[in-house]
Amino acid sequence: MKLLTGRSTRSLAGILAALFFLATSAQAGPPLICHTIEIGQAMSLPWINHGWNLSGNENYEVKNLIPDTLAILDSSAPVLVRMETLRRATLYARHDPQIARELLTKLFARAEAAGNTGHPDALAMFDAGYLAECYKQWIGKNLPHMTDNLPMDQNPGANLDGYALVKKALSLRGQDPQMEFAAALITLEGQQADHQQHVLKATAGAIGDPLLALNLKSHFMGEDGITVAELFSKGTKANQ
Repeated sequence: MKLLTGRSTRSLAGILAALFFLATSAQAGPPLICHTIEIGQAMSLPWINHGWNLSGNENYEVKNLIPDTLAILDSSAPVLVRMETLRRATLYARHDPQIARELLTKLFARAEAAGNTGHPDALAMFDAGYLAECYKQWIGKNLPHMTDNLPMDQNPGANLDGYALVKKALSLRGQDPQMEFAAALITLEGQQADHQQHVLKATAGAIGDPLLALNLKSHFMGEDGITVAELFSKGTKANQ
């Protein structure tokens, strides 16, 4: 088996990044909401997985959403697990505006409390920012088929800059490809220069992170579209 050199590793990262851009252009729907984050066997909020299910588990008690979400986030969960947990939490929270506001308030208070100690918590900061951005994508104009979406003036995340918090978390965290992946999702529909940088850093880190690589290869394409791996294979054959 031939080992990758530093140059070939950088080349592979660049190719994956280019394919990632192609893959993102094929998707429809809010990227933070409509597309499941692959987390393997890790624990998240209860969910029934069948296709693009945006309803979750109909037997789940939404009154438990805040303590259940905090328990997962406080367990040192990886960033991908946090992303999927906050995606699910957003979809459950749309059923109850009070719980939606309270969850976001608690995550912001959690991040602020850590900052006040003089030891900012990058993950707490990320959680608050990512949830705010999830909320922005959950309003009625983005998910019109959901009858229980909140209107813009009732959306707790409408006027919050969650991406700014995620960038601060990245500055504290240092190299974190999974967090770069989250930032790439947030900036998918704008801030193109920032988006490209996040993608490059996420794809470079995915070489040593199989679960992140799985998300980069399959997350954007949906079940019926061509995968990034297939695009990679075609690109390789074309250059032979």
